[in-house]
Amino acid sequence: MDAVRTSAIGCLRVPAAYGGPGASLVDVFRAVIDLAEADSNVAQALRPHFGFIEKLISDGGKEDRERWFAAALAGELFGNATGETTAKHPGDIHTALVPDGDRYRLSGTKYYSTGSLFADWVVIAAKNHLDQRVRVVLPHDRPGLRLIDDWDGMGQRMTASGTTELDDVEVFPHEVVVDEAVGVRRTHLGAYHQLFLAAVETGIAKNAVRDAIGYARDRARAVRHSGVDHAVQDPFVQHTVGEIAALGYGAEATVLRAAAAIDRALAGPCGEDGIAGGEPALAEAATEVAQAQVVAAQAALRAAERLYDVGGASATRREFNFDRHWRNARTLVSHNPIAHKARVVGDYLLNAEPPPLTGFF
Repeated sequence: MDAVRTSAIGCLRVPAAYGGPGASLVDVFRAVIDLAEADSNVAQALRPHFGFIEKLISDGGKEDRERWFAAALAGELFGNATGETTAKHPGDIHTALVPDGDRYRLSGTKYYSTGSLFADWVVIAAKNHLDQRVRVVLPHDRPGLRLIDDWDGMGQRMTASGTTELDDVEVFPHEVVVDEAVGVRRTHLGAYHQLFLAAVETGIAKNAVRDAIGYARDRARAVRHSGVDHAVQDPFVQHTVGEIAALGYGAEATVLRAAAAIDRALAGPCGEDGIAGGEPALAEAATEVAQAQVVAAQAALRAAERLYDVGGASATRREFNFDRHWRNARTLVSHNPIAHKARVVGDYLLNAEPPPLTGFF
């Protein structure tokens, strides 16, 4: 994560008007795929950071943009404390921000606090005394804010997706960012967050390709009845490696095409609601993202499974840790049901019904 800070990758999307490179979403997701190919944990741990920057681009005020873009340009990272396991539905918020003189107090418990243990700032979802959704941006060492390393998922084990406890934490007015209410109007943010998961899954598929090639070349032995001396000469090993490579290639092409669809929507004329691209373009982009999620999920899981057909039983030894690909992919795919993604795409194509405004499309 220190290497991430010094690489300046965290400020890719900061607009040129604020001193950043102003990269496109295609640029960003290409970088995310490359990161995930090297380490899917690092890539996912940065999802809240990129998501917060994207939110500022979408609907941040001038002062908020100046303050937090400057932090990103300085190499600082933003973590996340949004999810509440006691809520009825994912995304429901009960954490309360209450006035206290000229300041506020924040109390609550969060889970799935991805990236926060590595971050300089923690972005916390809450509701204020007016029942408005807000984001509270706090330094990770603020008194009363406790980050607990208790994430115990079978995959993505190093994403620091554990608990955040907030015990009467002091909050200053400039640390509060008013949030856009989910379901009020369509923006690109839901599609953006979903495509990020697909990009990480794509990186996993590509990482499986690298492991398949390396194992076939350096460790795998040709089976006696294959008629060849080396595993790399076995046509079935060649076929398997080619299939895994095609899965990663297809997923990457699909994710980047969906990213380009969001870029086009944002570059288009504003709709009547003032949102870049307007409802039709954003709905179309969201549908492309949903398709990319289906493709990337299937590619990552299939690539992780097929890897074992390159090396036989010896490839299952723990020293190789090849099972991490399936565990990581399955953990990511479990975030949001792929069946719902496919159904929404079908409804859009058959009945022109746009994706729902739930924050997951």
